[in-house]
Parts: sequence; C-alpha cells; structure tokens
Amino acid sequence: MAEPSRDPPSALSADFMSFSPGDTASRWLACADLQQEVYRHLAEYVPRVLCQGGGVAEQREEQREELALQLLLLAPLEWLLLGGEPAAGLALLQQGGGAAALCGHVFKVGEPTYSCRECAADPTCVLCMQCFLASAHCHHRYRVSPTRTRTIRTRLTGPLCPQMTTSGGGGFCDCGDAEAWKTGPSCQNHTPANRNRETEEDPVSLLPPAVEERSYSIFSIILQYAVDLLTWEQEDQLPAGLEPPQRSDSYYCMLFNDEAHTYEQVIYTLQKAVSCSQKEAVSFATTVDRDGRKSVRFGDHQFCEQAKAVIVRSTSRQSKPLRVQVMHSALVAHQCFALKALSWLGQIIQYSDGLRRVLCQVGLRPGPEGENSSLVDRLMLNDSKMWKGARNIYHQLLMNSLLMDRKFKKLFAIRFAKNYRRLQTDFMEDDHDRLVSVTALSVQLFTVPTVNYERLQSDFIRDDHDRQFSVTDLSVQIFTVPSLARMLMVEENLMMTIIRTFVDQLRHRDAQGRFQFDRYTAQQAFKFGRVQSLIGDLKYVLISPPPQWSQQLRTKFLDGFEAFLDLLRCMQGMDPVVRQVGQHIEMEPEWEAAFTLQMKLTHIITMMQEWCSTDEHVLIEAYKKCLSALSQCQSDLPDGEQPISLSLAGHAVDTFRYQVSQEKVSIHLPVCRLLAGLHVLLSRTEVASRLPEQLPLGELSPHLLIELPLRCLVLCAQVHAGMWRRNGFSLINQIYYYHNVKCRVEMFDKDLAMLQVGASMMDPNHFLMIVLSRFELFHTFSAADLRRRYREANKDLAQQNTLIEEMLHLVIMVVGERYVPGVGQVEPLDEVRREILHQLCIRPMAHSELVKGLPENGNKETGLERVIDSIASFRKPGVTGRGLYELRPEWSRHFDLYFHHYSRADQSKAEEAQRKLRRQNGEDTALPPPRPPPLCPPFASLVNLLQSDVLLALEGAVLQWAGEPSGGGWTESMLQRVLHLVAMALLEEQQQLESSGGDEDVSFTFSSKITRPGEAPSTSGSILALLENLQSAPHLEVHKDMITWILKMVGNIKTTRERTSGSSVSVSHGRRPEETVRDKDKAERKRKAEMARLRREKVMAQMSEMQKHFINENKELFQQSMEELEAAAATAEHSPPSSEPTCAAQICVGPRRVGGAERRQLVTCILCQEVQEVRGHGRAMVLAAFIQRSTVLSKNRSRCVSDPERLDPLFVHPDLSVGVHTASCGHIMHATCWQRYFEAVQQKEQRRQQRLRGHTSYDVENGEFLCPLCECLSNTVIPLLPHASSPDRSVEHLCLETWLKRTNQQAAALDSTHRKQSHGAAQQAEPAVPDRFGVGFVPHDITSSLRNPFSSGVGEMINTFSMSAYKVGLKVNPNEQDPRVPVLSWSTCAYTMQSIERLLMDEKKPLFGSLPCRQNDCLSSLTRFSSACWTTAPIRTVQNHFIRLLSVLVLVPDSQLEDPPCILDVDMFHLLVYSVLSSSSLHSLDQSGQSSVDSAHLHLLHLVTVAHLVQVLLTFTAGEPSMDQDGEESEEERLTCQLYGRLRDHLGRCLPDVSSGWRLWRCVRAGVLPFLRTAALFFHYMNSASPPADLLGTGPGQWEALCSYLSLPSNLLLLYQNHRTLLEPLIHRWCCHPGVGQVLRGGGVLVRFPRESNRLIDLPEDYSILINQASSFTCPRSGGDKSRAPTLCLVCGCMLCSQSYCCQTEVEGEDVGACTAHTFTCGAGIGLFLRVRESQVLFVAGKTKGCFYPPPYLDDYGETDPGLKRGNPLHLCSERYQKIERLWRQHGIAEVIGHAQEANQTLVAIDWQHL
Repeated sequence: MAEPSRDPPSALSADFMSFSPGDTASRWLACADLQQEVYRHLAEYVPRVLCQGGGVAEQREEQREELALQLLLLAPLEWLLLGGEPAAGLALLQQGGGAAALCGHVFKVGEPTYSCRECAADPTCVLCMQCFLASAHCHHRYRVSPTRTRTIRTRLTGPLCPQMTTSGGGGFCDCGDAEAWKTGPSCQNHTPANRNRETEEDPVSLLPPAVEERSYSIFSIILQYAVDLLTWEQEDQLPAGLEPPQRSDSYYCMLFNDEAHTYEQVIYTLQKAVSCSQKEAVSFATTVDRDGRKSVRFGDHQFCEQAKAVIVRSTSRQSKPLRVQVMHSALVAHQCFALKALSWLGQIIQYSDGLRRVLCQVGLRPGPEGENSSLVDRLMLNDSKMWKGARNIYHQLLMNSLLMDRKFKKLFAIRFAKNYRRLQTDFMEDDHDRLVSVTALSVQLFTVPTVNYERLQSDFIRDDHDRQFSVTDLSVQIFTVPSLARMLMVEENLMMTIIRTFVDQLRHRDAQGRFQFDRYTAQQAFKFGRVQSLIGDLKYVLISPPPQWSQQLRTKFLDGFEAFLDLLRCMQGMDPVVRQVGQHIEMEPEWEAAFTLQMKLTHIITMMQEWCSTDEHVLIEAYKKCLSALSQCQSDLPDGEQPISLSLAGHAVDTFRYQVSQEKVSIHLPVCRLLAGLHVLLSRTEVASRLPEQLPLGELSPHLLIELPLRCLVLCAQVHAGMWRRNGFSLINQIYYYHNVKCRVEMFDKDLAMLQVGASMMDPNHFLMIVLSRFELFHTFSAADLRRRYREANKDLAQQNTLIEEMLHLVIMVVGERYVPGVGQVEPLDEVRREILHQLCIRPMAHSELVKGLPENGNKETGLERVIDSIASFRKPGVTGRGLYELRPEWSRHFDLYFHHYSRADQSKAEEAQRKLRRQNGEDTALPPPRPPPLCPPFASLVNLLQSDVLLALEGAVLQWAGEPSGGGWTESMLQRVLHLVAMALLEEQQQLESSGGDEDVSFTFSSKITRPGEAPSTSGSILALLENLQSAPHLEVHKDMITWILKMVGNIKTTRERTSGSSVSVSHGRRPEETVRDKDKAERKRKAEMARLRREKVMAQMSEMQKHFINENKELFQQSMEELEAAAATAEHSPPSSEPTCAAQICVGPRRVGGAERRQLVTCILCQEVQEVRGHGRAMVLAAFIQRSTVLSKNRSRCVSDPERLDPLFVHPDLSVGVHTASCGHIMHATCWQRYFEAVQQKEQRRQQRLRGHTSYDVENGEFLCPLCECLSNTVIPLLPHASSPDRSVEHLCLETWLKRTNQQAAALDSTHRKQSHGAAQQAEPAVPDRFGVGFVPHDITSSLRNPFSSGVGEMINTFSMSAYKVGLKVNPNEQDPRVPVLSWSTCAYTMQSIERLLMDEKKPLFGSLPCRQNDCLSSLTRFSSACWTTAPIRTVQNHFIRLLSVLVLVPDSQLEDPPCILDVDMFHLLVYSVLSSSSLHSLDQSGQSSVDSAHLHLLHLVTVAHLVQVLLTFTAGEPSMDQDGEESEEERLTCQLYGRLRDHLGRCLPDVSSGWRLWRCVRAGVLPFLRTAALFFHYMNSASPPADLLGTGPGQWEALCSYLSLPSNLLLLYQNHRTLLEPLIHRWCCHPGVGQVLRGGGVLVRFPRESNRLIDLPEDYSILINQASSFTCPRSGGDKSRAPTLCLVCGCMLCSQSYCCQTEVEGEDVGACTAHTFTCGAGIGLFLRVRESQVLFVAGKTKGCFYPPPYLDDYGETDPGLKRGNPLHLCSERYQKIERLWRQHGIAEVIGHAQEANQTLVAIDWQHL
C-alpha cells in the first residue's frame, strides 16, 4: 500500500531558509497568551519535523531531523528565555552563578565509582573518578566498582545488589554533600570559597529579573506540555491546542517492552506480524528493550491494526500478550518532542542554580486539582504507565533538578514519602526493572536521614518492569540522606509506612496469622521478589543511627519499632516441621521464601538494635515492647502440655512435657531473638545495672525464655543424629542456613545468647535438667544403673550418643562463648579477631575466604582489616594462586576446639592441623581450652554451670562409661567434650584464684568437688579418681595428653590454694602452671627423642655390618664388575676424535655436515605399549598434533583473503599476516592404533542422542580428538620418519657459479618440457638440457627408490598430515590434487620454527637445549615430514614450485613464468625452506652424479642469505643520529657500506644517505640474526646435526658459532664480495623490480628488520582506568546506547560490544557475537579478551569453544575479583599478564580451552558464538 503523504525535505528546507528563531521569540513575547502561541507553533512544526515514516532512518535523515528540531523548535525557546543570542546569554548565566558546591556528575553505565570505607557515611555514598583523585580519600581504604544500576545515592547499592556499588546511569557524585562524608566532604575542585553562601542567598535572586520572569513562564509551559503528553492515554487524540492544522491518516503500530517475553519470542512474533527479516526483527527487539517502545509498522489505521492483532494473538497463548498500541503519528511526534524538551530543560538548568531553583518551584507548584496535582506528582503517580525511555529521561531531570537543590530535595522527599505506598504497589504489579522505577530514588532520599510512599510502591508492585526503571528506585536518592530520612520519619511516619506497606503485600497467612509461603504460584513468587525492595528502603532509612534524639523521633521510631514487631510476629513460628516417622516425605515443602525474607531482614534487625543502643529510653521501651510481643507469641506455649517434675543429683525442677521428635517445631523465632539481642544490649550499655527499676525483669520467666531457642537447637542436634532423614533436603537446607554466616548473627547466635540469658537467671542444675529433658536424654542419666546401656541391645544407641555429644557441646557453648560485647567483657574487634583466628587455625586462607566467613554489618564492613595484621602474616602469591594469611605462632594458644561457629568438618580439620603443629613444635597434643575473658555482671552466674551437681553427675557417668574399652555406650567425642568441660572449669577456678586476694574470696571450688565421690547413681569414686584410672587405660592413648594436662592443672590449683591460704601472693614463683607442666613435658619428650636417636644409630650400624659381610662373601662377583667398568672407561678415553666431532667440525648444512642415520630411534606406542623402531619401510608411527591458523607473528592483521580457492600461498609476505602453526603433546602411537582409537571416538559421538550432542571440547567432524594419554586437543597426526642419511662425500662439491648455471639449465629445460606437455605446441628454440638430466619420461624402476622411500602406511600418514595442513591453512575442503598441498606442509614447518625462535629470543633462552621435549619432538618430526612430503605429491607440481621460487632469486632463462614478487614482498625464511624442500624434486632427475643435494642446500642458503642482506639494507631507516663507534673502520663495516652504495646506485633517492658503516653493519647483523637462528633450527632438525656447545648457552660467541654451524663466514658480506661478479646482476635485477620502488615510496606494506615481536596491548596499572574507558564506549550499532558488556581485545586493543543482539554479525552463514566475529579478523579464530565489567579474561577458539581465565588484575591481597563483587582496588600484576602473553605466543590458547572444558562441563553448554 502507499505510504501516507508527508512533507518532502524541500518543504522543510524552505522553512530553514525563511525561519528566524529570534523573530519567533519576539512575536511570542508580544502576544497576550504565551502558552497558546507556543502550542500553536508546536502543533504546526512538531509533526513535520519528527517521526516522518516508519522505516529505519538513514544517518543523513537523522541529522536533518536534529537540525530541524534545534532550529525550528528549541532555538525559539532559548531566544525567548535569554532575551537574545543563546550562546552569549548562557555564558553570562554560567559566569554569574559561580562554582558549584556539589559535583552532581551523573554516572554513565559502567563508569567507576569510589566509596571511601573509612569516611563514607554509608556504602551508598560515592565519588566520581575526578573528585576521588582530587580528594583525601584516595589515600584511604576504598572500594571501587562499575556503575550498573541506578541504586546509588546517587548512592550506590540497591536493595537487590547488596554487595555492589552500582548504577545504570542516573546516580550522581556525592562530592560536596556534607552528610555523605564523615570527613572530607569536598574535593579540591568543589571546595566552596564561601561555605555559608548557599544558605544565605537564594540563587534565583542572582538571575536577571527579566530572565527570572520569562523562565517561570517557559518552564511552566514546557513542563506542562511534557507531562500532558507523557501521561496521555488516548491513542487517536491530542491535548487541547496541539491538534495539527491538517490531520493525516498516518499511524504507528507501537510495540512496548515488558519483562515477561524473551528476545526470541519477540523476534519470531515480529517476523510473523510485520513480514520483516530476522535482522530487522533483531533491530526492533533491541530498540524495544533499550528504549521501552518501538514503531514496527507505519501506515493507515487498518494496516497497523492488522499487525497489532497478529502480535497480540501470537503472544497471548502462554502469558499475557505484548502491549501494542496503534497511535496517530502526530501524537507519537509530540511524545518524542516531549522527551527532547525534558532533556533540553535538564541541559539548560546546568548553566545556573537559579534556573534549577525556578524549575523546582514550577515542578512542585500545586495544580488546581488540589492534592497530588503538581507536575512532579503527576509524573510519579503515572510512572508505571510510561515506557522505559520516558522514565529514564524524566528521572534524569528529577536528579538534575530537585535532587541537586537542597531545599527542594526536602520538599520532593515529602511528596515522595506521601506517595510511597501507591508507588510501591504499582511497582509490584509492573514487570519492569526497579532501575526504571521512580521507587529507586528512595536511596537518594531515605538515606538522607530526613515521603505518597505507599501509593508509589503500590504502583511499583503492579508494574511489570524492573525496579531500575521505576520511580520507586529514586528512594535510594532520598532515604540515604540522614537528616532527610529522620525528618521523614518524624513528619511523615516513614518507618511505619514502609513496614506496613511491606506487610500488606504479603497477604498469605495461616490460621495463627503467620506468613505462609507454600503453594506459591510463579506470579506470587515474582511479586514476592519485588516486595523485597521495600526492605532495601527500610535499610536506607536506618543506615545512619541518629547522634541526637528528639522526643518526636523517639516516639516515631518506637511506633515504627512496634510495626516491625508486628512483622516479626507474622514470622514467629512460620514454616513449622514435624518429624516424619513412617515414610519419607512425599513433596519437599517450600522453605526458600522464608529464609530469603530472614536474610533480607538480618541487617534491618541489627540496625534496629544499633538505633536502640544509642538512647537509653528507646532501648528500655523497645525491650518492654519486644517482651510484650514475645509474651503474646508464647501465650499458648504450656497450654495443653502435661506438667512433669524432674529430679537428678539431689535437685528437682517442674516443667512440662515436650518432645521435639514428636511435636511441631519451627526454626523461625525472630521475636525471641530480637529480645535476646536487646537483653545483651542492656548489659553492654549497663542500663540493666543502673536502671533496674525501669525494666520489667520480674515479668521474665527464664523457663519460657529458653524454651523456643532450646527446641531449635535440639532440632539441629537431632538432624545431625540422623533422626529426621525422612523429612528430606528442605530441613537439611534450613539447618545449613541457620548456621550459615548470612543468617547466624540473628538466628543461631541469638538462640545461644537467649540460652545464656536464661541460664544466668536460673539455678544451673534446673537449667541442665530442662536441657536434658528437651534432648530426650533425662532417663539415660537418671537410670538406676548406668551400666544397663551396655547390656541392652539398643538400636538407637548411636543416635543417643550423638545427642549426648551435641548436648555437651551446647553446655560448652553456653558457658564458654563470651566474645559478644555485653556477655563477656570484650570489645567488638575482639569478636572479629577470634573469628579470624579460628578460620586460620583450619588452614592458611585468602582474604576473600576470611571475608566470606565473617558477617557484614549494614555498611558491608566486617572489621577484618583492623585486626588481621595483628594475628596473621601475609604470604604474597606467585604467578598462580592467591595471597594467603597465616596465623602467627603466638596466637595458636587461643585456639578453642569447640568454637561455636565451626561445622563438624571445620572442627575436624582444625583439630588435625593444630595437633600436627604441636607435634612439629615438640609439644604434647593436648588441646586445652584458652583462658576465657571475664563475664559481664548480668551473666556472671553462668560459670556455676561448670560446678553444678547435675553436670558433675553427667561427667562422672561418661568417665565411668569410658572405662569400658568396648560396648558402644560411649564415644571418643563424648569423652573429649567432658574433658574439655573439666578443663574449662579448672581454668575458670585458676583465673579466679589469680584475680582474687585470697582463697576465701573464691566461690568457685570445682577442684574440691571433683575430689569427692559423686552422688550420681551407680557412680563409684570421684571424677579425679576416674581420670587417674583413665590415664593409664591403653584404649585411651589419644586422650592421654589431655588427661595428664587436667591432672597437672588440678595439682597446680591445689598448690596455689595452699600458698594463697598461707598468705603467699606469688603463684608458682611467677610462672603459669601450664608453663610448668609444659616444661616438664618438653623434658620428657627430649629424653624420648634421644633414646630414639640411639636406637636408630644402633640399627644403622647393624645394617652396615651386614653389607660388608655380604660383599666379602661375594668378592669375586664384585671384582668382575669393577674390571668391566674400568675397561669401558679406558675405551671411551682412547676412542678416535672423529667419532665425536668437535665444535669446529659441527656443521648442519652442505657437504661437510655431520650427522645422519647412524642413530636408531626406538619409541613406544602409548596405546598398545609396543616398542617400535622408526623406519621408512616399517610400521607407521605418528605423533598427535594440533594445527591452527595464527596471527601471533602478524604485522598486518588487516590483510584479508577474499577467496581462499584462488589464494597462492607459495610466496609469503614478510608481514606474516596469517600463518599455520603446528603443536604437539609429544605422545606417539602406531598409525593403526590411532586410526582404531579415532574411529572409536567417532562411533561414540554417533551413538550419542542428538539432543545430547552439544558442543564438546573437541569437534569430531573437523577431525579433532583428545590425546589418549594427556587429553590434549589434537586434530591430526605427524608421521615419524627416520633421521636424514649421511652426506655423500664421493660427489664433488660444485662452486656457486657452476651450480647456479647447471640449476638454471635444468629449470629452463623442465619449464619448457612442462609447457610442451601442457599445451602440446612445439617450441621454436629448445633450451639446452644438461647431461644425464631426465626431463622426459623416466622409467619407473629408476625413480621408485627415490620417489617412494616409505611404506604404504607411512605414505598414507604423510598424506593425512598434508591434507590437515591444507584444510586448516586455507579453510577449504580436502583436495589431494590441489598443487598447493605440499606448500601448506612446508608453510607450517617454517611458521612454527619462526614462532618458536621468536619466543626463545625474547625469553633470552639458548637456541638449542632449552625447548621442552614435546616441542623438540614436534619440530624434529615436522621438519623430517616436510623434507619427505614431496615424495607423495605429483613431482611435476613440486618442480614447478621450485622453478617459481628460484625465479625470485635468479632469472630462469627462456621461461614464460609470471613476474615473481619483488624482494621486499617475500619472507626469506619461507623462501629458504620452500626452496630447500622442493629442490630434491630437481635432484631426483639428475643422473650425472656430479652434484649432491647437500651442495644445493648450501648454495640456496647462501643465495637467500644475500637476498636477505639486501632486504635488510633496503628497509634500513636512518633514525636518530647517534655516536659512531671510535677507531678504525672494520672490514664488515667497509663491505656493508660498499653494498649499500651499490643499492643506492640502483635505486637513487629511494634510500637515505648513510655514511656510518658501523650503524649499517649493526643494523645488518641485528636484522639478519633471526633468519640465521631459524635457518640453524631448520637444518639442525632436517639433517639431525648436533649443535655446537656455544649455541647451548647464551654467553658470548653466539654469532660466530651460528655462522660456523651454517657453514657461513662470520662476515656475511664476504658472501657478496667473494661472488661479486655473479651476484651483482642478481642484485641489480632485485632492485630494479618495479615493486621495490613502489614499496619504498609508501605504496605497499614495508616491513623492517628485525621484525619487532608482537605483544599483547599495554594495560593500565589501575583497573578503574579501564572501567572508565569502557563506560565511555557506546555500542556502534545502537544509536549511541551504552554497551552492556564492553569487552577489550588484548591482541589489538579494540573495544567490542559483546554478548548482545545488536552487534551480531554473520560469519560463514551463522550469526555470531562481536567477540567471535573479531577473532576471525584479528586472531585467525583465536581470541583473547578482557570483559571489563566482569574483570574476566575470555579465551575463544572458533565459534563453539571458549573458557574464562583468571585476569591479570589483583587486589592488595593477591586475589582476582571476578564480577567485581568485592570492590577492592585492582592493580595489574605484570607476571600474570606475561603468563597470558606467553600462552598466546606459544599458541596454547586452544589447549587451555580444551583442558578447561574437559574439567568443567558447564563451559561446554555456553553459547560461545554469541559472546
């Protein structure tokens, strides 16, 4: 159908010419109704300028639209506002405003943000990079992170990302905000000159009066216009005054974003609905996701409705349909301009604080409708109805205006709080991210401890977008300002509003009113996830406790606290469990939601307690309210339970019957735990001792206080005992999180604290009896005869033993855990120090491991850095691994085996480690408890548990059981705990004795009680007597040291009591009893060690005597062996020198070369283990190998091959743009064994089901497999061939001139013959054929031995490797007839040698002797294969290659070859290798016997070396002038100058004039050295020639040894000088080639020698610089949108937009991501990337393989930070970066990927091609 009519560009062009913004502004100013006039102008021009058509606009069209927008629409507004030319007016405004006190820099996506960990008021306070570097905070401890979401207060850290300081653009820098920083609020750039100015002067008063008046009018009109359009709900109408003069029938089908449908669903639907291509659909989907909406069809109304119907129908089957609207084009145009106008307002107010204040006044001015009628209110309340792009822009305006003005920030916060509940509710029902919700601004407001909150949140809950796109996300901008948050708490009752909004959203309750999360639908779970954002807002409000309290603040906080208690009451007892007895539970109950809620509230509960601790009145009232709430929860606790009376050891207590194993029990007890925390605070702040009359202590029932926590701990014990196995994994997971560091502070720790509270208020015997009753162990210890446990066949004895162990452990924790301020007399850092100490007692740990084991406070701090250096020493990491902290030896004595946060596994590891350490130090293996800190007065009675009669009876019973070596009635763990309890009691008694003035002051008399016989049933003798009996028990050897320590401690205490009773002050003469005991133990151990040494010496003497006796008895045998050894040594001494050549005779090329086939080569097949000799006619042996294309040596990555089918690889350019590299793991197999193995791998892959055939670490279809031994990635095999034969010394060595003449004749004759055979035409003049050179038909019997020196199996393997090199090198299908096959085999040999030589040179390693065996074997096999591969190729093809190669160096007479490349376009080492390896095809036809192939190799080396000398001199650059060497000119310098002069004669001005022979010779020597080194490697491996000793090291004499080894003169210029007559015509021909002059004049790629080694790009030392660079990177295909995953190529430094649909390109018929596509242009399929925002190195090989690798950036603790989760500053570790570079240069990336994917199968499932 035809598109609707629209204005042609010419019409607008005419408007451009005639339109005057100044005249228009003057006309507006003179009119009576300014709004009507402006609306009329907009109605006329906006539809003509914007949204003309539905297609994707071209760049030129977009520029035209922008120009028209500025000239016709925005320029008149600027003229009107400023009253004149805008540029001048804005400059004047900016000057008059002065320097800004607030930075206000708005963060871009991914931009680094800095938070000072010492000075920030909370973690949401951040600085931009410029302010940070100019502030004092750069010298403090800080955290740096990239901005991701808008949850920065601009503050960073949203509710859903508690670890990261993140922002997705929209947060701003807090520099200049005094409330955000404890010290140093301003950087040097924003320190105000007059600090009081901002409070004294209204910025509006600084504006010119006329500008002020006009700004009120214009801002009102434009803001009203924008709000009306963005909140407009009609699709076919416009607001009054904006109807266009001529209404057209043009509509848009507008598709809106949601968070319910995937990219794939939208793309498929669009292809179906609007008949677009997949690429267009991807573009549409990308724009919809980025901007929130996109027009997918343009036309008349019916045409657009058809598309809408298809989209709705296609997406409504499984979920709610996509939102689609058919909108009139004029309405769309006005909405687009409304966004432009809001952006314009944001830019204009940046010039003046006065304009900002005017806009704030206009935005918050009440409208005629009354409440919530201001323009800002209308925007907020309609937030959930807007699309993502509109939300982002108006949120940006709010932050640039209201949130940057301190006065209006407060007023906006009030409006925000009033609407909060509605906004949050809307957000819950929206499906968009919170980042685009206005609710996300809460962090900007609520952390300012001073907003329709309920309404805002209601809208947010109903919304379907993430919170980052909701106005509710602005809460982080408001609630994190302390004064603002506290003001809102007082005036708007904010705290209660947030809590009640939260509670109202969780409507599912059980009969008792508790939250119920079972049977949650997916929609309810989604809503629950959104509701959690309210907890984040509450955290922002509480993040800064008030330094001073007002009475109003107390009242409102306590009101909020009471509402919070209502929330906790709904959680008290939720998700109860009952033990499954008969059968396993059928369906796992829902438990995650309750624990998620608990984890979210953990910091809130802690913060509540911190607020309470700052005011005594608040603490007392909160304690009363919490106790009342707990009483209500426990009102029905004893009801219906049967009362019972318990008696044991002469004590009785009344309680009620309850069994955890039979009744309901819940792990969620937040009210009880909050009361425990408040009770500890009463002790810590000493309120309990100073104001006891104000506390309801009389209302406390200790029995009821301990009941619920005790049940929970008994549940954990029974789960550990295996009694709840039938309840499934849900209960196990709950127990795990109950003890986990994320929850334990407000769960396990508080339960333990509540037991300590109850035990301190009860008789210790009563407490222990209740504990025994709840553990269901009372009857075990109250039985008349304890020995009955052995006699009865009790099947539950093991479970009962575990329960006894857990019960004893609980008693240890209740008495011994005193490192909580308020329970023990300790500081908070003492608690942190103890946590770290016990983690390091397990093993040395990294910083991140220690942090994970410590609970974080609300500011994400653990306190680790403040104490770690005092107790641990840091060990720096190497190239791998992490930095580790090791415990200082002096702190080991503080180790507590029963530390309450140890898991069973941790306890076992720590015990083993500490015992091992003590044995190494020569100490006993006893692990007594450390000296505990004193208890606080309210908890002082806890120590009486240790000397209570009931506990003594329990200890006596266990010790009595332990006397029986068998029976199963006790366990070693049980005994160990009893000994630990006894030791704790003795330490407590000793400590009291030391701190008291005399024996009569000590009420703790444990030592005297254990000397009396116990009163427990069937107990014989005292505990001390039982211990003395157990000390000598053989079955208790492991506990002997501990029992000995206890007995000695008892003796020391007895001595101390006797001395103190005798008025002796000193204890043990000033030494601690433990030290006396240990001294005695050390002496005893020393005596035992001496006895062991004497025994060893005696045994060794006996063995020596026996050896001598054996030798004497077998003297004849030994004499014969010695004679044989001496004879062998003498033979070696007198052997002729020719058998081992000296260094001078060691030559690798030419007739005088040394080496050959004398050595036999025996190898073993790794598959069949058969030993085989490598022979040409034997069974084929192969080496597993991997061939890959490479650009590691490339000097020109931009060179691309458009058509590989036509590529001629014979002449390799010196830029080495792409090479073929071969590597091997070095493992050898029979060819037949390998074939069977590979066939088995293929069959295995074929048998796998198609759905399971995901990408594996190897691609069988491409011939890949894993080495059977080392699983190294391979894709071919190299045949093993025997060593080269010895040189034929009977043949006369021809001189260069003779050889060259003969070779020229042979080449010419062959060329003529080949052309004749090809074309069948007779030549006019036949070239002369040398004698006995068979250019015609050669009988088969003559050439068979020369052409086929190998068996069929070996020949087949030669073909296999040749095809692999051909297929990989050219990326084509196999074709054995292609003449390029042998060239690719030679190419991979040459390139592999060049890459290895470069690596050896750069690492300063010797040329020979330093390669690993695998590389040495690979080069040896590869070179011998290359020298033999011509035997399986058509001989004519190889001969043609040789003739063409020779034509580069010399002129082949009478040839009709195409012009060879110029000398500057040929890599000389490749030319040498190709020529040498193909020359055998010519020599095989020479039957004269007058020349040898070795002579040909030597002359070719000489020729190519001279050509390379010329090549180096032609590319010589004069460079900077330098001091010439003093002294006479050497022969080398003189000859170099002569040759350079000749070259200048040939080329004239193309070469610079150089007079210094020294500089020329130095250049020649450096430039030719790599060529000589690679040539030496090549001939060494080809001819099996041993290298000279000088080349096995890196000392002096390398040049001379290298030249000698290659049979070259050390003065290479003699090659030219000695054959000047012969070489001069050749050099003239080389220089006169037209390509040489063209390249030297800049017409081609000029490579200078020596080629500089490629390196990975230089990375900045500070990682935040990289983050900053990445934040400025925009997606190249998304119209300036910020890239979500910027990725840096480490090879070339290119920044890419990774992992996104927008930048996908088609490679070989498949859509791939930007990184994968880049690898094919930059790395020939291999890529190394740094994912900047994840701090992750990415390795990619091809389309289907990749892995992640540790980045080279480490923090100060020697650790990487994947995902930048910890936020520690990262710095470049050069050693690790060098390791990555070495991997790349060694071509080991593919191997690393293969090993990584084999080790981690999850890597295989990743779609690497989309990265």
